[in-house]
Amino acid sequence: MWPSVVNWKMLRFGVEIEFVGGEPEELALLPGWVMSLDEHQLDMTGVESGSELKPPPMLWSEREQIRIMLERLKAQGASANWSCGLHVHVGLEPWGQDAVLPLLDAALLYQNALEQLLQMSEHRRIYCPRVTKETRDRYVAEPCAESVRHRGRPQSHRSGINTAAWFDIGTVEIRYANGSIEYDEVLNAIELCLRFVAVVGADALLPDNGGDPLELAAALGAPASGYPIPTPAPQWHVERMWLEDALIPVLEPLVQELVPGGEVHDILPVADGLKLAIEDTDGKLHKFVIEPPTTGWTVKRQLA
Repeated sequence: MWPSVVNWKMLRFGVEIEFVGGEPEELALLPGWVMSLDEHQLDMTGVESGSELKPPPMLWSEREQIRIMLERLKAQGASANWSCGLHVHVGLEPWGQDAVLPLLDAALLYQNALEQLLQMSEHRRIYCPRVTKETRDRYVAEPCAESVRHRGRPQSHRSGINTAAWFDIGTVEIRYANGSIEYDEVLNAIELCLRFVAVVGADALLPDNGGDPLELAAALGAPASGYPIPTPAPQWHVERMWLEDALIPVLEPLVQELVPGGEVHDILPVADGLKLAIEDTDGKLHKFVIEPPTTGWTVKRQLA
């Protein structure tokens, strides 16, 4: 029931640790840990690499498991690069669905400060769109998962403070942190998220100046620094995103013809055209190779 006071160390949490390199298929896992072998990141050349490592739901007192698994990753030569993120799930069991609306309200006030405190790389914004007042209004009118789902692309349907995770696995997911396999950085990010959710769950007072990251850290009692560092994306990735954004509205009629209700997941060049990946309403990917049209394109301007 919300509100209620819960020690942040008694909240169960999980963390999605994205990395590149290593030998994820061969990594020895502690009991309950999972390696999502279909969750690849990108190396500097654009080749799929690494995976996503996840623990079972745990308490702060069990965090030594994270150190052990990070050391095993490092021993394999794994690392975290610009394409990686660190997503923290915090269990909402003490409050249930009652916590969803307060979390949306807190997101509207403090999401910018959390972004800044966690130093979120700008190119990762597609994976962490902001909660909007429209999101909150939709949820008030119809409190369900679809109401808090960001609309646009599958990569961006989970907001940076993702309350839709409550309807899937009983958590709120905070997605802002950059990727890291450094134990202290990972723990600092987890602690910040746990403290934030505990304060929202208790309906405790936070600074009126919601945009100041250091004031927010101080109010939460969380570290003011020591989070995963931002790493710029390579220019080829930035340009690829620009190209995808330009192609999506052009391809939308074809997307709806192929997968009604679907959304573009990604568009990649291949030898005989473009590989178009579309995610359907159930989260399943459908992939096609398409040819660009010979007519219908508009030249906006000529570049020197």
